[in-house]
Parts: sequence; C-alpha cells; structure tokens
Amino acid sequence: MTRRFPLAIAALLAAGSAALAQERIAVPGEPARIDTDLRVRFVAQVPDDIVASKLIGLGIRNSANETIGSVADVVFDTKRAIKAYVVSVGGFLGLNAKYVAVDPETLRLTRKDDKTLDAVIETDKDQLRAAPEYIYLNSEPKKER
Repeated sequence: MTRRFPLAIAALLAAGSAALAQERIAVPGEPARIDTDLRVRFVAQVPDDIVASKLIGLGIRNSANETIGSVADVVFDTKRAIKAYVVSVGGFLGLNAKYVAVDPETLRLTRKDDKTLDAVIETDKDQLRAAPEYIYLNSEPKKER
C-alpha cells in the first residue's frame, strides 16, 4: 500500500500538468500581454494590420494630391489608443522641419495594395505650418529659424 501512494500522487500531478498545459493555449488574434499570472500570449499578424515601421516616414498628401508632410511619430494615450500622429512639415531632409500633432480622426489611412499605405489629410502646408508646434516633453524647444 505504501508503493501505491507515490504512484497515486504522480498520477494526480500528471493529470494536473496536462490540464495546466491546456489552459496555456493562447487564442489567436489576442494581443500579447502579461496577465496577473505572468503568462504571455502571442498574436499572429493579419493582412489588415498596420505596423508602425510602415507608418513612420509615410508621406502624407491632401485631396489636391500635394505632398504636405510625413508621419514622424505616433502618440499613444494611457490606454494605448492612438492619441495623435506627429506630422513633419517643411524643411529639407529633416532639417528645419516643424512637428505638429494631428488628431488620428483627421488622417485617413488606406491601403493602395497589399504592401503600400496611403495617408490623406484635408489641409495644406500653410495650415500645418501655422499650427502649434508639437514639443516633445523633456526636450529642448527648437531654436528660432
């Protein structure tokens, strides 16, 4: 009877491990996050996803098909929702460019094809140049040009 007790415990542990392994299967499509029990969940990319590496540097045009700037950065709020797109306007090769933050609702992002994004905003360079400059916190303000 003494030998059966360790075997019974081993059987219970094996059954518990199998159940625990089944709980750890992540649901496809959920973002990776650390839960209170520190389990990481992974997600696969789907064709409709827009990744930041394709968004940063993307040229922005208006409905008159004039290039008026490019996406320089993305600002997130405390809930990780997009708060603003930082648009670089003016300048040449990044020199003397001005940064303005636009509401994400004003920038229309669409796909031209499987690999190319299109960004359109209903404004012009003059309105963007007249907009308040976006200053990064904890950084020196830009010097007058």
